[in-house]
Amino acid sequence: MDKFLIIVIVLFSMVSCKKDTVLDVDVSNIKVDVSINRFEQKFFKATDSSLLNLKNEYPYLFPVQNPNSVWLNRINNKDEIALNKAAQLVFKTMDSEKKEIESLFKHIKYYQSNFNPPKIITLITNLDYENKVVYADSLLFVSLDMYLGKDNEFYKEFPSYISQNFDKSQLVVDIAKEIGSNYFYPNKKRQFIDLLINEGKKMYLLDCFLPRFSDANKMGYLTEEIEWAKMNETEIWKYFIEKKLLYSSDPKLSSRFIENAPFSKFFIDIDKESPGRIGVWLGWQIVRSYMKNNNVTLQQLLKTDGEEIFKKSKYKPKK
Repeated sequence: MDKFLIIVIVLFSMVSCKKDTVLDVDVSNIKVDVSINRFEQKFFKATDSSLLNLKNEYPYLFPVQNPNSVWLNRINNKDEIALNKAAQLVFKTMDSEKKEIESLFKHIKYYQSNFNPPKIITLITNLDYENKVVYADSLLFVSLDMYLGKDNEFYKEFPSYISQNFDKSQLVVDIAKEIGSNYFYPNKKRQFIDLLINEGKKMYLLDCFLPRFSDANKMGYLTEEIEWAKMNETEIWKYFIEKKLLYSSDPKLSSRFIENAPFSKFFIDIDKESPGRIGVWLGWQIVRSYMKNNNVTLQQLLKTDGEEIFKKSKYKPKK
């Protein structure tokens, strides 16, 4: 009897593992080159005499209309020097990030065979949080000063719902989002269901590109926020249905449920318990349900109309 129970447990574990890693495809034979150029290290060591060499090496970072004095002022600016020092403490090396980026690039290449890994340039951008990662074809710029850890003193002026993602654990997620946006075909319809599906597609790209990352990590949620979403999925869906929001074109629905915010706006008691962007999370669950119940490729998903995805998703929240 004991042997039988052990066999059952092992088989159950195997099935559960397979379900959890269904998108964890074999990329071991895919070759990619990951090049990380620590521009910020070179920049803050530059002098008036050595600046020309740096400008020749990175011409795209030095607008020709700016004289050397602009760059020398930045190099000697005490605030930027402090930011750079903090970044060097957090990113003494980028060995672990390089391994994660290599895995990311392999997965992108698996799904998008024409993908060419960009050259990665690390920078200090004086807390430009809206452009933490910028992807420009063959180049990818990463602002290291935006990944120092959510409790870093440099972020004390930011709301916590924004600064909670100023952590190195989000760096590769942000890279995946930025590159993934190049493969995303937005549905231009403005009904709420189309907005949900658009966001769900973006999140499903992260499922494919970052199969080993947690849902909380991919959403940029705290653990308790992702648990709240799972626990309240049925009630969220019930609210959207009862309020007849799915086919509404009210532009305010985006700010209430999709855009970054401290909480989602149901205008009921649970508001302040909820995380922001709950519509993104729900759209993700609909797209996941669609992919589970339909034999389609990632490329086909990205081109499929939102209404068709919704109807064929057979989405039904778990009770």
